[in-house]
Amino acid sequence: MKTSFLILLTFISIFICSASSCNKKEDTINTENNVPMANGKIKIKIGSQIFTATLLDNNSAKVFKKILPLTINMIELNGNEKYYDLPNNLPTNSSNPKTIKNGDLMLYGSKTLVLFYKTFSTSYSYTKLGSVDDTTAFASALGSGNTTVTFEVK
Repeated sequence: MKTSFLILLTFISIFICSASSCNKKEDTINTENNVPMANGKIKIKIGSQIFTATLLDNNSAKVFKKILPLTINMIELNGNEKYYDLPNNLPTNSSNPKTIKNGDLMLYGSKTLVLFYKTFSTSYSYTKLGSVDDTTAFASALGSGNTTVTFEVK
């Protein structure tokens, strides 16, 4: 009787463990939206300099592309980013990228557009819209203060 009970208990434990967190994979960053969008090239004008960026194939980037062209005054923050609060919310699928890269174009919350010009670690979550293809001279073009930036479909 004891042996039957122990065997039954073992099977129940195995079943419960397999159906719960015993085999749970580590949390991972959602990378399903890290595929470039077909026809997702945009131009980013800063002063007289033009940079090409590639949008990702996600709902947020698709809605962002529909509101282009857009000329905005982006506000300097933390010596590594420029941001602008859009008038309307965009769809989001935020996650923590762990590392922000120079040239990343992201959405913080549902309507704060952020353009990063330095690489650094972060604990914040963002929805990635895309990134600048060639960041050579990108940080110097953005400068150290607020700046006017134009985004348009290429």
